[in-house]
Amino acid sequence: MCSWLMKISGVIDVDKYGIEFMNASTEEQPSSSSFDTLKWGIIFLLLAAAVAGNYVYSEESVLIRAVAVVVLVGIAGLIGLQTEKGRNAAIFAKEARTEVRKVVWPTRQEAIQTTGIVLVVTLLMSVLLWGLDSVLFWLVGLVTGLQVL
Repeated sequence: MCSWLMKISGVIDVDKYGIEFMNASTEEQPSSSSFDTLKWGIIFLLLAAAVAGNYVYSEESVLIRAVAVVVLVGIAGLIGLQTEKGRNAAIFAKEARTEVRKVVWPTRQEAIQTTGIVLVVTLLMSVLLWGLDSVLFWLVGLVTGLQVL
């Protein structure tokens, strides 16, 4: 879109200093259908039914209650994937999985060596800080005349 056409259509505004900027009203707002609200309501009811059912049927077998809760949570999850936020979450999870596959994981030998280095440095720093604390404790006692055992 041309700059002059964007100005005419209200996409670009000019402030008092002549600096052009995008009009906030032109940014895409996420479209949320009215069915998404209904779906979220159904999800809430299913999860509430899982909790209430687990409480009401506390005399039943734990296995039966656990299966019922898993089924209700699974149905709620499937309904959740049908919403805009659910689809975005699924896309994010797929992209995250792709990125994790790109990570170069250390070999067992590298992990053991790195762990050893961390342990040695931690031990050295703890001894150094213990020594520094002891010296400062002795100096404060010498200056103040207080000896704490």
